[in-house]
Amino acid sequence: MKFIVHESPVRRGDSDYIARADLAPFGLEGEVEQLWLKKLEDGSLELCCIPFRVYGISLGDIVTLSPDGTTVARLVRKSGRRALRVFLLETPSASSVAREFDIEISRLGLLSEWSGDRHAAIDVPIGFDVASLIGLLEREEAASRAFWEWADSVSFSSGEA
Repeated sequence: MKFIVHESPVRRGDSDYIARADLAPFGLEGEVEQLWLKKLEDGSLELCCIPFRVYGISLGDIVTLSPDGTTVARLVRKSGRRALRVFLLETPSASSVAREFDIEISRLGLLSEWSGDRHAAIDVPIGFDVASLIGLLEREEAASRAFWEWADSVSFSSGEA
């Protein structure tokens, strides 16, 4: 089993629980993503990281776990945020493109996490204007240096029946 981990979750200080999400429902058989969560009084949990591979959930979303407490089973409530994901292709300019993305993300005041040096997940509050970032992403995709997607382009599924 391959684990996708969050080395620096944006709300690490708020989290008090780690669970995983099965990535098989999203075409990644044999992979799971480690998710940082905060337990709430009603037994549900709030997501404290920006998902790298799981679809349909975002920072601050409320979820429940499987009966054994190890796996995210169900999305309970959306937070009003979206996750935008970027994958940089391995090119001679990848590190300068990553710096350019970081500069724009910081200029906009957005939260982000990196998985390695070529894959980023960016938190976008609903209604936030990210046109400049999308323009940068589209330019890099047209130049065959990057791919990007909205994480809510597919609904969340735990893979459980």
